[in-house]
Amino acid sequence: MKKKAHSITIILWMICLFVWIPFLLMAGAALMPEDELYWRYLSVLGLGKERVRAALLPSYPSGNTLAELLFRSPGFFVMFWNSCIQVFPMLLGQLIIGAPAAWAFARFDFAGKRWLFGLYILLMVLPFQITQVSNYLVLDRMGLLNSHLALIVPGIWATFPVFIMEKSFEQVPEVLIEAARLDGAGDVYTFLHIGLPLGYPGIVTALMLSFIDGWNSLEQPITYLKDKRLWPVSLYLMDIAEDKASVAFAAALVCCILPVLVYVNVWEELEQGAAMAGIKQ
Repeated sequence: MKKKAHSITIILWMICLFVWIPFLLMAGAALMPEDELYWRYLSVLGLGKERVRAALLPSYPSGNTLAELLFRSPGFFVMFWNSCIQVFPMLLGQLIIGAPAAWAFARFDFAGKRWLFGLYILLMVLPFQITQVSNYLVLDRMGLLNSHLALIVPGIWATFPVFIMEKSFEQVPEVLIEAARLDGAGDVYTFLHIGLPLGYPGIVTALMLSFIDGWNSLEQPITYLKDKRLWPVSLYLMDIAEDKASVAFAAALVCCILPVLVYVNVWEELEQGAAMAGIKQ
């Protein structure tokens, strides 16, 4: 049994390392001098048909591309803060709007509940291309096009976070809710002091997935934002890859830092929340 467990552990470590290979290649390319980068990735950059000579570590590490990005590319920081302005208010809105809606679906019975939740699921599975025109017309009528709100407002009313949080709220023991009601607690108090703490895993999961989706969005900002000064950082990579391919790797590396930091800091809290949600009746 021990040998089997060790074998499984080794296989899992190999799989994890294999998943990290693209990130390591990107980090290595961000530290390469421009001439070495072109020599190794000519075909990928569309500059030739030579074979790719990928390397995890550069032959002669250089910080020129990172310096150019961080100190001589003010447009990068503008788009970086645009992403923060567009994503974090959206997450706050999802928490304020989506969490009570998910709690209502999970703990209350009302007329048309199943049909309404089925509509949520239908809207969740519809791709952006189907609702693109209708969303554009609504935002145009509201006067929100070409502004940060054009991305924030539709994101706040996204249905996927409600679906995730509803499944987590369903795991809240009914005994605790009944005990709170016997003690005179109202619906709002029960939601704030029992639902939110015990439904924490679903809330964190929903917000994490929404953060990744919003941080990496491409189609929505291209459709709703005509002014490039409002573009998020995800569109900055497309813009610089044409003339400064070497900086693209550095920009991609920097763009990954915030999602990685958010995930690392949330992981421990997610684990604690999962343990709290495991309370059985």
